[in-house]
Amino acid sequence: MISYKPLWKTLIDKDIKKTQLRDMAGFSSGTLSRLGKDQYVELKHIDRICQVLECGIADVIAVIPDSTSETQVTPK
Repeated sequence: MISYKPLWKTLIDKDIKKTQLRDMAGFSSGTLSRLGKDQYVELKHIDRICQVLECGIADVIAVIPDSTSETQVTPK
């Protein structure tokens, strides 16, 4: 699961409102809504957010392991 909590912290640290980010990055209100609900957002939007905020991807998203999944990668 993807979480955008790091993005909200980054915005607070940079004193930027969500709607300001939307305008700066040039994405729709629908995309902003999906970010707020931790839903899928195209990578091009994440890339643009990183560019306008001058930050790394770790400052925007966090990957939360799915505790119900028991998928393991077996080395070859």
